[in-house]
Amino acid sequence: MSNDVQEIEQAIRTLPRREIEQLREWIENFLEDQLEITDEFKASIDRGQQDIAEGNVRVREP
Repeated sequence: MSNDVQEIEQAIRTLPRREIEQLREWIENFLEDQLEITDEFKASIDRGQQDIAEGNVRVREP
């Protein structure tokens, strides 16, 4: 493990719980932004939006 990571870990341990939660949210958002969205996934979203626009939807009943 690099020195940078160890320093970050030590710094995190000193943070109040509320700030750790804020950091976690930031990291989750950061990682989500880094995900690669494939053309296939984009096409799937487009098809779903088109189906909704055309009224081709199902309602799931519990």
